[in-house]
Amino acid sequence: MSQTLELPESEDADAENGSVFFVGTATVIIRYAGFTILTDPNFLHSGDHAHLGYGIRSERTTDPAIDIEDLPEDLDFVLLSHYHGDHFDHVVEEKLDKNLPIVTTEHAAEELEEKGFRETYAMDTWEEVTVRKGEVELDITSTPGRHGPPVVEKALPPVMGSVLEFRPTGGDGRTSFRLFISGDTVMYDELEEIPERFPDIDLALLHLGGTEILGVLLTMDAEQGVEAVELFDADENVPVHYDDYEVFQSPLSDFEEAVEAAGLEDRVAYVDRGDTYRFEASASTEEM
Repeated sequence: MSQTLELPESEDADAENGSVFFVGTATVIIRYAGFTILTDPNFLHSGDHAHLGYGIRSERTTDPAIDIEDLPEDLDFVLLSHYHGDHFDHVVEEKLDKNLPIVTTEHAAEELEEKGFRETYAMDTWEEVTVRKGEVELDITSTPGRHGPPVVEKALPPVMGSVLEFRPTGGDGRTSFRLFISGDTVMYDELEEIPERFPDIDLALLHLGGTEILGVLLTMDAEQGVEAVELFDADENVPVHYDDYEVFQSPLSDFEEAVEAAGLEDRVAYVDRGDTYRFEASASTEEM
C-alpha cells in the first residue's frame, strides 16, 4: 500500500547539499532538497526517566543538544521508528504540534492517534509513503527491524527502519540521495534484503548502544554495528543512539575500536550531540 503526503513548496530546495543535525539518542534533524525532517523525537534531560513498558524505566544520562521549544519552525514531518519512551517521550506527547504529520509503524500510529495526533501515516514492512514538496519527491520505505530476539520482541513495540529516496519530480527517475535509518534493531537474516532492494546507499544512520534489559540484547552493539556497516555498504555511516540511557551497554568507544579493527575508518563519521554532519548529493543513483 502506498500513501501520499503533499507539502507546500519550499523556497530553498537545495538538491546538492544537505545536513544531519544530531540532537541526541536517535533524534536528528535532516535538511535536504527543501525538506526538514525530525526523527525519533526524544527531549528528556539527564536524570529524567524514559518509560519502556512493563514497569521498566531507564534514566537518561545526557542532555539533548536542543529543547523541543527550539525545533525549527519549518519542520515538515516526523519519521518515527517505533513507539518507545526513548524515541517519543512524554514531553513530546505534550508539546509537539498535534497537526505535524508523523510517518511510522501501524502500532505507533494507533498509539499516537489516541494521544490526539491528527495526521499519521502508518506503514508495514516494505510499504511506502511518498512525500511531495514542490519539484522534489521523497519516497520513504519501511524496512525490517527486530527489537531483540523473537521471544522478547513480542513484548516490545514493533520497530521499523526506513529508506529515504529523494528525486526531482518529472525527471528521469534518478535518485539524488538515498538515506537509510536502521531503527532499533539487532542484526538478523531479514536485514539482508535491504541492500538487495536498495544498493548504493549514500548515508546510513545506525542505532547502536547495545541496549540490554535483563541481559537481553535489544539494539546493535559494537560488533553488530560493524556487521551493519559491511552489510548495508553505505558510502558513509553515522552512529547514533549509543550512550544516552543506562540500558545502553555498548558505548561509542567500543564501536570506534571495532571499526578500526575492521579497517572501516573511512566509512564512518562521528558526530557529537549539537554538531552537524554535512553531505553532498551526486544525483547518480539509479531508481530501483
